[in-house]
Amino acid sequence: MNHPAHYTAGGIEVIDFLEAWNFPFHLANAIKYISRAGRKDKNALVTDLKKAVWYINRYIDYVEKQGLGGKEGKS
Repeated sequence: MNHPAHYTAGGIEVIDFLEAWNFPFHLANAIKYISRAGRKDKNALVTDLKKAVWYINRYIDYVEKQGLGGKEGKS
């Protein structure tokens, strides 16, 4: 596979980071879109960020439905 510049900024490929941290699918996609926002297509900055938000919101819904959300405001 090639290593496109929009996924390798900062000297690390996004997929390597995602695998090292073992992110779930939804959050991994959100990070992917955030990391490439405005890099792959300069005109798609807002679109990429909206896609990231969509994946985060979908994961929040999933976590809440699974009863895994925990108590808000508690540390």
